[in-house]
Amino acid sequence: MSGKSIIILGLKVIALTIILSVCFMAAAAFSLGSEASASMPAAGDESPAAGAGAALVPLLVASFLQTVVFTYVIIRSRWTGWKLMAAVFLAFYGLHTVVAQIESAVYLPTQLPPGMVPRLFLMGAIIAGVFSPLAVLILGKMRRQETAQAPNMRLRMPLGEWAWKLVVIAVAYEILYYGFGYFVAWRNPAVQAYYGGTDPGNFLAQMAGIWRTTPGMFAWQAFRAMLWVAFVLPVIRMHTGHRWEVALAIASLFAVWSGMLLLPNPYMPEAVARAHLVETASSMFIFGLVVGWLLSRRHSSEREVFRSLQEASG
Repeated sequence: MSGKSIIILGLKVIALTIILSVCFMAAAAFSLGSEASASMPAAGDESPAAGAGAALVPLLVASFLQTVVFTYVIIRSRWTGWKLMAAVFLAFYGLHTVVAQIESAVYLPTQLPPGMVPRLFLMGAIIAGVFSPLAVLILGKMRRQETAQAPNMRLRMPLGEWAWKLVVIAVAYEILYYGFGYFVAWRNPAVQAYYGGTDPGNFLAQMAGIWRTTPGMFAWQAFRAMLWVAFVLPVIRMHTGHRWEVALAIASLFAVWSGMLLLPNPYMPEAVARAHLVETASSMFIFGLVVGWLLSRRHSSEREVFRSLQEASG
């Protein structure tokens, strides 16, 4: 890229960061109403300007990180127009809202006010619905680019290969989720106090306790692993980069949402939020590498893939 192109791209990223921040604030005000202002420090604690700055700075940081990741995804896409918008919306809404809030519904039933989770789903839909088309439009990916491209074989795999890869992904997610959850977050006394639990002394004892009291959680987390995968399948399919680029893109998509834990949260103490920030950012980045690396490459022969496609088409 030329120097001029880099400057123009930088200005577009700044514009999209501001747009995303405004979308977040407007969607929060519309969906949450009075709850949206609860994250601001109370009067008397500090000046209104300082309070606004304390909330705005982390919002801008989180928005900037999300914008950078989606800018890369959009620029490296072979898709354009409405198809690309749909893919961006699915990844944004699915990863930012769906997988996060179904987790809130399970683990935070008493910490959140009644009706909060549905309102958070609405808020996420508004943000993704506004940001996705604007990002594609501003980054100049509305029109189809007439360039010769090699046949896209990404995600073209036999059923058996899909099966073993998804099993590996589910197992990897369980290990990362519970491993980082225990060693990074759960051993923190503030986290234990927030959720009303205790440290049994070691990781195996923690797993045994979960299996004894809520064995269905392991199946639930395997389901969430499949949701993480489903929301980025279009990104894997449309990405024009090498295998390592796809893995890095998916890792970034999975980890970037942890930045929202930087924002003031009236329902979660700062010490708990910081512990979860480190836990989720690191574990989800590794998980994204696993997903992107496995699904961006075909492990069966090309002849077998073409044969399966011919059989499927009759």
